[in-house]
Amino acid sequence: MAPATSLRSPTASQRHVGFIRRTQAPQLPPPSPEPAIKKYKMMTEIMAKARIYVVCGINILEPLGNAPPLVECFFPNFVVKDQNELPLDARKRRKRSGPRIVQKKKRRLLPFVPSEDPAQRLKQMGSLASALTALNIEFSDHLTYLPGMAPRSANEAGLESGGMQILTKEDTETMEHCKAMSKRGECPPFMVVFDSCEGYTVEADGPIKDMTFIAEYTGDVDYLKKRERDDCDSIMTLILASEPVHSLVICADKRGNIARFISGINNHTPDGKKKQNCKCLRYNVNGESRVFLVATRDIAKGERLYYDYNGYEDEYPTHHFV
Repeated sequence: MAPATSLRSPTASQRHVGFIRRTQAPQLPPPSPEPAIKKYKMMTEIMAKARIYVVCGINILEPLGNAPPLVECFFPNFVVKDQNELPLDARKRRKRSGPRIVQKKKRRLLPFVPSEDPAQRLKQMGSLASALTALNIEFSDHLTYLPGMAPRSANEAGLESGGMQILTKEDTETMEHCKAMSKRGECPPFMVVFDSCEGYTVEADGPIKDMTFIAEYTGDVDYLKKRERDDCDSIMTLILASEPVHSLVICADKRGNIARFISGINNHTPDGKKKQNCKCLRYNVNGESRVFLVATRDIAKGERLYYDYNGYEDEYPTHHFV
């Protein structure tokens, strides 16, 4: 029979050591030394060491150290050029200071488009001739200077108070082209019709585009001082001078063209202002003042022409206008 093994019970000291091991907190590793405070470089120092790249006109900084350039991350297909490799004139252009000024493109005058049918053009000219004959007015397509009135030398655009816009070369060619068409019998597509309320008016006999040259306001040129008590209903300002003695007007009571029959709006009512589809423009043409009527929007066939008689000064009474 095999001898039984003896089981020795732990001593008191052994039991005390085991108790301590079970109850004491685990020992933590020794603390590591504190990291050194990172010193940041000044922006001037970074910019001095950095390289600038140009991608599609955009300046991009190359990161310092071993990091890849940002341009390779976001624009992998673009060829990167060093700023210093660009031509000198290109670098100067990129150093533009201040906001970029964008000038509004000036709108050019458009020539009128005459009717293609010769018979219709004869009808249009006949309506103008009938209206002129009824009012005993002589047709004139240019300004006239008569003895006893203002001489041509008095028509100086430089006398205009505040200055006067100069007709550009392109617009001058447009005006001359329209004058040449009128001499050939290719008149603008308008009809002069009689209305029981408004009298003689002008209607479009075809579509008219915005900024189309309609006609030049013509008639006898005289001093404004001589016409202050005149009962003529077709007086147009030619020069509004700083000194009233030099101010000139166009009087279309004896001579004129289709421009004198274009109606004015009642500029004291909202409905009257909505009618306006053309305006008067005064230009400096070779040192002389000229008045042109120009469309301010697209005009449909059959629509009557209206403009503001008080385009430059609020002296013409329009309260009684329809």
